[in-house]
Amino acid sequence: MKLKDDGTRREYGTGAVRDTAEGKGRCDLLPLDIIGHFTRDNILSSIGIYVRSGVTDVLWEAVVMFSRQRTSSNMFTTLLDVAKQYEDGAKKYSERNWENGIPLHCYIDSGIRHYLKFMRGDKDEPHDRAFVWNMLGAIWTQKNKPEMIDLPFKDKENKS
Repeated sequence: MKLKDDGTRREYGTGAVRDTAEGKGRCDLLPLDIIGHFTRDNILSSIGIYVRSGVTDVLWEAVVMFSRQRTSSNMFTTLLDVAKQYEDGAKKYSERNWENGIPLHCYIDSGIRHYLKFMRGDKDEPHDRAFVWNMLGAIWTQKNKPEMIDLPFKDKENKS
């Protein structure tokens, strides 16, 4: 299954590019803690905790939980599948494009959207591996590109 591509791009000052998000909604602005609580979805709850706290361990735990609920239920199989996402992304944009720097909210927004589409049963693209790719991108970006942090926990860090 291939990545969707309508040909439109957004470019960041860092040189990184991604598809446009216009008209797709802003999933990173959803009250994930509330949604996770009422839907009893620990993955959404974990991402909500991350958005407010910046604790990457809870984001990694969301990836682990997701891997367990996938058909493969094996983290190594999940990672091999996600490697295909990196391969497809390298063909679509360029190798290591994402390492140039993409705002953190973009990973959360896109990741949640792919997660919700996967849970809904959409088969138009590999939403499962796109979800994991985005969560890994968020963790990597927070560690390696702190200037790209634009989530609520950044304000808390500055006030400490």
